Amino acid sequence: MPNEAKTTLTDDVVKHISQLLGRDPRGLEDIAVRGPSGQPMVIRVASLVDNAPFPNLFWLVDPGIVYRIDGDEAGGLIQRLQKIVDDDAQIQSSLVDDHRAHITLRNSHMTAAIEEKLRSLNYYQVLQNRGIGGIADFGRIRCLHTWYAAHLVVPNTIGRLLDTQWRTEQETGVSK
Repeated sequence: MPNEAKTTLTDDVVKHISQLLGRDPRGLEDIAVRGPSGQPMVIRVASLVDNAPFPNLFWLVDPGIVYRIDGDEAGGLIQRLQKIVDDDAQIQSSLVDDHRAHITLRNSHMTAAIEEKLRSLNYYQVLQNRGIGGIADFGRIRCLHTWYAAHLVVPNTIGRLLDTQWRTEQETGVSK
């Protein structure tokens, strides 16, 4: 259940996550995805951090994937994927569905206390209109890290496109 007590966040795990992030994690609630040897790959973050809304439910901490996505973004992959999205009404519709599902998932992890605080600060409704990575325009990609973190938890359109891109690069030996 989403609101169960956190059993995975020992001091050693939090210290390891801090090392992966290069800073202390803020709003850390749980580890959402672990790698084959148990290492944290994706963490789950509270919807309210330091009395401000935090729309990024999931944060990618796997250094290898973060590095790969950094390179892909620097190489213009967001723009190329955005063109694919812009040219395909079915993919656009899938993105909207992904964002709506993400909002529902984020709400399911929100404690009653956090929801109440967000409402009192007039931020709750804002989060109801922000999808993966806090995106308000459900047709935009903006950040592959947030999309892929969410994808590792619940598969989504951009994560599948990224997986296809990586598989094609591996098969052809050519990076685009």
